[in-house]
Amino acid sequence: MRIIISPAKKMNQDSDTLPWKSLPRFIKQAEILYSKLQSMNREELKKLWKCNDAITALNVERLKTADLRTQLTPAILAYDGIQYQYMAPGIFTQEELDYVQEHLRILSGLYGVLRPFDGVTPYRLEMQAKLNIGDVKGLYSYWNALIADDIFRETDCVINLASREYSLCVSRYQKPGSRLITCVFGEEQDGKIVEKGTLCKMARGEMVRYLAETQAESPETLRGFSRLNYVYAPEHSDEETYVFLLSKSRTPWN
Repeated sequence: MRIIISPAKKMNQDSDTLPWKSLPRFIKQAEILYSKLQSMNREELKKLWKCNDAITALNVERLKTADLRTQLTPAILAYDGIQYQYMAPGIFTQEELDYVQEHLRILSGLYGVLRPFDGVTPYRLEMQAKLNIGDVKGLYSYWNALIADDIFRETDCVINLASREYSLCVSRYQKPGSRLITCVFGEEQDGKIVEKGTLCKMARGEMVRYLAETQAESPETLRGFSRLNYVYAPEHSDEETYVFLLSKSRTPWN
């Protein structure tokens, strides 16, 4: 079983808390992309990144001073979005760190796919970014089936906790006979299941923590998740989609 999650835009540089163990599997492909970014001017990068002047300046400076093989941070500690805050890898036990190293995979526009202790440098590159490499138009075409092939070589069961932007890199190339189970965290409104972005990110991070704490080895374990007031809803679920509904009387902050 493998668990896939999205990266986060906000990143940290931390070479002290835990050491990185390996370079990403697709480091050569990442270096091609990084070189392309370094060749672009500030205005081109700002348009690509769709960000303000301050964020543009920060990431332009990173491109000038960093490379992909030195002063690295373990991927599990490098990302600092809501999902990662609720996962809270900084307080994982050694057993839990070992679990995520084996089971968790972080999808990335720059690196393709990352194991938790692959060393990374702060960057900005979303999978949907319109970055062309030679005749290849966009990152979905650049990565093609590489990400999915890498994951399905390891397992025939993938737990999808990633956003659609990133999970497409796997779902488009799902192997015959394999399972891809997408987790939906929502609430029932007028007979429909509605997901809210921030709450979903919180729940996805909490789900990774739950799986690490329980040392889960089968997808059925997910059904026992009952955190942040989400509970498994079998009447809305099937073999490919596990739906977790938020209690109507409480929110994750109560």
